[in-house]
Amino acid sequence: MKQLFNVILAAAALLSLYACTDETIGVSITDSVSSIIEDSSFVITGHSVLNDRVQMRTTTKMLGELNAAGFGNITASAVTMWMPAMSIDTAGITAETIDSCRLKLRLPYTGGYTGNPLAPMRLNVYRLNKALPSPIYSDFDPTDYYDPSDLLASDSYSPTSGWMETSTSYVSGAAVRDTVRVISVPMPLELGRELFTTYVNDPSKFASPKAFADVFPGIYITNTYGSGHVLNIRGTEIDVYYHKHVRLNDTTEVDSAHAQSYLASTPEVISNNIIHFDIDDEVKAMVDRGEAIIAAPAGYEVQVRFPIQDIIDKFTANVGTNQAIINTLSLELPVSIPETEYNIQPPTYLLMVKTSMKDNFINGDSLANNKDSFYATYNAVNKTYTFTGLRNYVLNIIKNQGGIATEDDFNFTITPVDVTNYTYTQSYYYGTTSTVTKISPMVSRPAIVRLLLDQAKTKITYSKQIVD
Repeated sequence: MKQLFNVILAAAALLSLYACTDETIGVSITDSVSSIIEDSSFVITGHSVLNDRVQMRTTTKMLGELNAAGFGNITASAVTMWMPAMSIDTAGITAETIDSCRLKLRLPYTGGYTGNPLAPMRLNVYRLNKALPSPIYSDFDPTDYYDPSDLLASDSYSPTSGWMETSTSYVSGAAVRDTVRVISVPMPLELGRELFTTYVNDPSKFASPKAFADVFPGIYITNTYGSGHVLNIRGTEIDVYYHKHVRLNDTTEVDSAHAQSYLASTPEVISNNIIHFDIDDEVKAMVDRGEAIIAAPAGYEVQVRFPIQDIIDKFTANVGTNQAIINTLSLELPVSIPETEYNIQPPTYLLMVKTSMKDNFINGDSLANNKDSFYATYNAVNKTYTFTGLRNYVLNIIKNQGGIATEDDFNFTITPVDVTNYTYTQSYYYGTTSTVTKISPMVSRPAIVRLLLDQAKTKITYSKQIVD
């Protein structure tokens, strides 16, 4: 068996050639004949499964309600705890000089919502009465975590009601500017003064999210009126506005206005999207027919059976006792986009992970390893997702399992995800480099797509050398 799968280095000239069928390249000085084989004759099958309980693991929040024909009805609310500011400005300030307090919801200026941006809607913000549980899922019931009488704010909102704001962050020393739309919700003045007084009396309460939870566990924010859009909120914070006397010189003092972010929802604290999604009758009919439908968030994913044993068996039979090297193994998935109101688009990314490992992958905040988990980006031009890098997957079975796939090796789940990239500038000469830092269940926006599994192309390419 070792001789059968002995991996050799293919000559550079041979690897640069391409053939759709088995093609004789030529005879080398060692009286050998080399060829490159490409085979995409394999069949992949699958079906949709419900995935309505998701551990979000993201600071992105969804808010609103949307009823879209061809998609369904989705309602989204959110809960979050707080990361307090490590230091608060107290010089020349008293509780009486706190002027106002606001909750700020920041969403992308472009693509920060799905639906009708002019639809009138209203939100409520409630104060939590205890820390959120961990882990926490999309079907979380906040009933026992807040008192309906403890209403902090109620305000009308829409994507167009926010103002444009440009913020600057620093990545590897380089300034990166980002344009967002900010929805600002007035909060009680007493809350701002309470936070200030708490810090003055005991700064240790602001030392960590756990310590701060004793002061202000968090908020529950929900849509209470209207339907028509769902927001994609990338940042959540509470800002406090205040004034203080500033001495300009020996004879002149003026009032100076200031603002500081006291609290923010960050990756270090518990936050969660509460999603209720009822699919449209048309989508349900597709699922009932056995079509491979993916809908997000907290909707449907697809379980597939990957033909890995067929691939290995055919490769083995073709290679025989000759030497060979597997160059690539990939899966190309053509898709169609169901017609929906508001033109709801496919997920930007799909994750394909062994079904037995899916929960651990999501709950463990893992990254694709190209052995039992892979991700693909949607190609809007070709309407395809292509999972590349499956070479290590097949090599592992050949080298470590004697070419015999287990039941675990066949079964994969394809699910919509959000992928976070860290982009940094190496140098002027080398440009920028992007590294995936997080893969989490998709909550960036509503999405739907139909996988055309009967047209999927599972393709292996390998080089074979016949030595006389």
